[in-house]
Amino acid sequence: MERFTVRKGIGLTAAFRITPDRAAGDNASVLFKQFVEEGLGCASYLVGDEQAAEAVVVDPAYAIEQYLTEAKRKGVRISRVLETHTHADHVSGHGRLALEHDVPVAVHPAAEPDFPFEPLEDGSEVKTGDVCLCVLHTPGHRPEHCCFAVVDRSRAPEPWLVLTGDSLLVGDAARPDLAVEAREGAEGLFHSLHRLLELNDGVEVYPGHVAGSLCGAGMSSKASSTIGFERRFNRKLAFTDVADFIAGSAAAGSPRPPNMERIVELNRGPFVGSQPELTAVPSENGATVLDVRWAGDFVAGHVHGALNIPLGGSGFATKAGFVLDSEEQVALYASSEAEAQRAARGLRAVGLFNITGYLADAEADERIEPLTLDDLERLLSNGSVELVDVREKDERDRGYIPESLHIPYRRIRACADDLRGNGPVVTICESGSRASTAASILAAAGIDARPVLGAGVGEWRARGNQTVEFRRCGS
Repeated sequence: MERFTVRKGIGLTAAFRITPDRAAGDNASVLFKQFVEEGLGCASYLVGDEQAAEAVVVDPAYAIEQYLTEAKRKGVRISRVLETHTHADHVSGHGRLALEHDVPVAVHPAAEPDFPFEPLEDGSEVKTGDVCLCVLHTPGHRPEHCCFAVVDRSRAPEPWLVLTGDSLLVGDAARPDLAVEAREGAEGLFHSLHRLLELNDGVEVYPGHVAGSLCGAGMSSKASSTIGFERRFNRKLAFTDVADFIAGSAAAGSPRPPNMERIVELNRGPFVGSQPELTAVPSENGATVLDVRWAGDFVAGHVHGALNIPLGGSGFATKAGFVLDSEEQVALYASSEAEAQRAARGLRAVGLFNITGYLADAEADERIEPLTLDDLERLLSNGSVELVDVREKDERDRGYIPESLHIPYRRIRACADDLRGNGPVVTICESGSRASTAASILAAAGIDARPVLGAGVGEWRARGNQTVEFRRCGS
C-alpha cells in the first residue's frame, strides 16, 4: 500500500473533485459489484481493475462463494480483503478467504485484531491496477471504522464513489452505541459524517448496510445514493452542532444485534474457517429442531418441540440469532434439502455454527390451531385468552390492542414461565411470522399457544377495532 496526502487547509472537496457526468459504468475495465446478504441487510463489494486482473473484497460475508464465482467470471484474482470495521451483526468471510485462499486481510489497527493483518491508515491507498481505494478513517460507529473513496486513475485523480461502511447510510447514519459509550460514539460519528460531506455532491454512496439491518432505524430501501442526495435529504446530516447531533443520535431506537459480543470476538480473530458439510441426521439426535418452513405449513404439522422461524420471512438470520443460544445444537427441518442449505447459510452468517444437520425423515404430526381476526374478536369478547403482542416497542407504541401483554418475540423463550398457568395464550404481530415463532416457543415449553396468522394489529385497527397509542410526556 502506498501513502497519499491531502494538504491541510484544502480539504476533501478540493482534493477529491468529481465531474458531474462521472458514473460507475463509464470505464469497462473497472470492476464494481455490490452484494447484499438477504435477511441481514449487509452489503459487501468486489472492486478492482479487469485489465489488471485484480480485485479486492470489502466487508465480505461468511458465504464467500459469491465473490469467488464473480471473480472467476470476470477473470480477476482477489488480492486482498478490506474491512471497514469489526462487524457486530454478522460473521465476516475474511477468515475463510485468508485460510482457504491465502488472501491477506487489511483493517485499521484500532480494531486490535487477533490475526495477521495489514494496517489501514488514514490517507493510505490500496491499489488494484488503475483503481485505487483511498482510506478515510471515520470513527464513531467503532473506533477503527474506515471508509474507502474509490478512484479510477485511468480517467481522473478524483473519486467517483465512496464505500461508507457503517458510517453514512442511505437515509440515515450508523448507530454509535455498539462499541463505545453512545455519546462518545455519536461525537466521533458527527465529525466523520462531516468529513464525508466534504466530498463532491456527485460522488456515489455505497453503504455497508441497507434496509433490514439493525444498524440504522431510518434507512431507505435504496441500495445506494449520492453525497448530494444525502446532504439534502438525510436528517442525520442536517445537524450543524455536535451537541444537537449527540442528543439526537445517542439513544438507540432498535435492539442490539443478537450474539453481538460473540460475533465481534469471532471477527476479531483468530480466523474462522469453513464449517462441515450439511448432511441428513436421524430425528432422535437430541438437538433443538428448527423448522424453517412457512408458518402455515408449520402449524399444519411439525416435529414435537420444534421452533418455527420461517426462512421466507424477513430477517431470518437475525431472528434466529435472537431466539437460539450460540452453543445450542440445532437440527433443521425444511421443505427440501436446498431450503435446509439456505437456512444453514443464514445461521452461520450470525455465528450459529452448531448445526447437526437436517431431518430428512421425521414425524411431523403435531399441530397448532391458528386463529383469524374473527376468532380473536370472539375470544377477547369473553375474556378466555391471554393476548401477547410480540412486536417491537416502537411498533407497539404506534398502536396496540387494549389489555394485551407486550413481550417481543425475541424475549418469549426467556419469559415462557411467566405465561404458564394463564390459560390459552394468543400471539399476534403484523403478519403472523413472528406470532408463529412465539407460539412455537411457547408450545415447545408445554404452553397452550395459538398464533394469529395472515393478519395482525394493523388489520385489526383497519377493521374498526380499538387500539391504544402510547404517548410519552410532552409528545
